[in-house]
Amino acid sequence: MTDPYSILGVSKSADEKAIKSAYRKLAKELHPDKNKDNPKATERFSQATQAYDLLSDKDKRGQYDRGEIDGDGNPKNPFGAGFGGGGPQGGFGGQAGGVDLGDIFEGLFGGGGSRQSAGGFGGDAGPQGSFGARTAPPPAKGANIAYEHLVAFTDAATLNSQRITLRDGKTVEFKLPAGLVTGQQIRIPGKGQPGPGGNGDAMVTLKIGKHPHFIRDGDNIRMDLPVGLKEAIMGAKIKVPTVDGAVMLTIPSGSNSGTTMRIPARGFTGKNGARGHQLVSLMIHLPNDTEAQKKLAEILPDDADVRSDLDV
Repeated sequence: MTDPYSILGVSKSADEKAIKSAYRKLAKELHPDKNKDNPKATERFSQATQAYDLLSDKDKRGQYDRGEIDGDGNPKNPFGAGFGGGGPQGGFGGQAGGVDLGDIFEGLFGGGGSRQSAGGFGGDAGPQGSFGARTAPPPAKGANIAYEHLVAFTDAATLNSQRITLRDGKTVEFKLPAGLVTGQQIRIPGKGQPGPGGNGDAMVTLKIGKHPHFIRDGDNIRMDLPVGLKEAIMGAKIKVPTVDGAVMLTIPSGSNSGTTMRIPARGFTGKNGARGHQLVSLMIHLPNDTEAQKKLAEILPDDADVRSDLDV
């Protein structure tokens, strides 16, 4: 990935507001719903989302500015994060640095024998039951390599396949798991460092990007929908964005701000394979014409009961 500042078209001194404004402009222009026949626009949209996610995170922006991570959020250390390449088995438990300690112990102690029995002279003497040469331990695999990958919000919700560029410059495609959450780690076998027993694995930590309109709530997606006063009073059919593309939503007449409507099965895919919903909260906007507001106020009756539940 190239420089995130260049992708968003902002300077390195840009503040949070300028970065957000630049991203919203690009997201509106490059959104996949508007560019279904333009894969380059979709790719640029993904790059813009990744750039915004990095620059909107103060810690990661600082790390990038100091040259500690690249534009993909990956450490610039060519050997990965830590001795074991950052994989979940990097501790002293089951594996260390891609080496399976259980296999080594089994090889040292005669395969199926217990570890305790191998210390004495009368322990397991090998598969033939006679004393002699021990079975050599299997060759160790290479170390795992840690990666971070930003998943666009819409991709995470719809489980679109992802591509990641490896340290050797090659790209590999992988599928997203149902129930995806930020911080979840997936393993891509054989894409780590080489070793006498074969390659280690790529351990990819996933992070879900932000969206200018949507907020995740469990497996549901929430959004605020601006509605004109006339639309709220008379009712209307309004085009509403979803992660799967725009849909028409019927606004009932007499709707109030805060009314929440549900669009079924337009949320995230849960671990059970079922999708959550999109919850749309109506936000009524008054007309910009102040004279029209005054005329409307003159003909509307006073509503003294509107705050009756507040006990004041």
